[in-house]
Amino acid sequence: MAELMRGLEGVIAAETKISSIIDSQLTYAGYDIDDLTENAQFEEVVFLLWNYRLPNEEELKTLKEKLYNYMTLSPRMYSHFEEYTTDKVHPMTALRTSVSYLAHFDDDADENDEEAMRERAIRIQAKIASLVTSFARVRQGKQPVKPDPSLSYAANFLYMLRGEKPTDVEVEGFNKALILHADHELNASAFTARCTVSSLSDMYSGIAAAVGSLKGPLHGGANEQVMRMLFEIGSIDKVDAYLENAFANKQKVMGFGHRVYKNGDPRAKYLKEMSRKITEETGQKELFEMSVKIADIIKEEKGLLPNVDFYSATVYHSMGIEHDLFTPIFAVSRTAGWTAHILEQLANNRIIRPRANYIGETNRKYEPIEAR
Repeated sequence: MAELMRGLEGVIAAETKISSIIDSQLTYAGYDIDDLTENAQFEEVVFLLWNYRLPNEEELKTLKEKLYNYMTLSPRMYSHFEEYTTDKVHPMTALRTSVSYLAHFDDDADENDEEAMRERAIRIQAKIASLVTSFARVRQGKQPVKPDPSLSYAANFLYMLRGEKPTDVEVEGFNKALILHADHELNASAFTARCTVSSLSDMYSGIAAAVGSLKGPLHGGANEQVMRMLFEIGSIDKVDAYLENAFANKQKVMGFGHRVYKNGDPRAKYLKEMSRKITEETGQKELFEMSVKIADIIKEEKGLLPNVDFYSATVYHSMGIEHDLFTPIFAVSRTAGWTAHILEQLANNRIIRPRANYIGETNRKYEPIEAR
């Protein structure tokens, strides 16, 4: 058998045109992440991941209209949330369940022709924002908020979540965050989605499986833990003592390092700047200053740099977003990549079925139960 590569590290398992990480630089369909983050709307990036090119004006207008039209959920979906919001269900668990339930309202869920699949991708991208925001409101005893046709995807998410129009700085920051999280080559959840649909299962199954993969703290969830750490520290004068204790006890400090990036995560600098802007606008500047101090000490002591999760924590917190919604927001963004990977997998499909090295006992014989 071939050499075992734990976690499939370094193993090439697919060919893709969706995104790449070469020499620690992330690109989407050949466009540098810096270029897209500074200039693009999230809707343009969604189109890019699905089509390997940016949309023209008419294509972008059509996509935006469809995303808005599909955002409203069936009344049965809204009432469905009431069945599991009283038991303190984590939003990622709720999202996994609701994505699966969403398939019940798609009469053509098993149609696999290209046009039907692409339209389904738009529906899922639209509705996943409503799934997260509606669950968040229902569990607080509030009514879901319907989308506003005058708002972008990023602005509508914040509006549907909070019930009030976001500021320009918030929209800018959230749009950037959605772009930065939209895809990341063959990450665990994208691979999970491809594995699921490679058996010719439906797209909803692929997305539900991807949500389940993202739920794990080694993939998603790090920014939620970053925020928990900042609150545990409490103030900037306690940062040194907290980290000294963490180092002494060999505790992992979340939000640092990355398996793929050895010279720093290229996405982190944008969320650092947005954290600075938004914490200042909302009067929570100390959170940013604490983050910078933590990052400086970790770099000096451990040689590690912040990843995309580290500063996104304070960006979302400063927008008034509950901490357990951070990973579902990741899922809202990453759905663009998941659906792109599903479309690409099915365009040239072969069921994903690797082998395993057997390391157990051999040549054993069955014994009657009385002889065991």
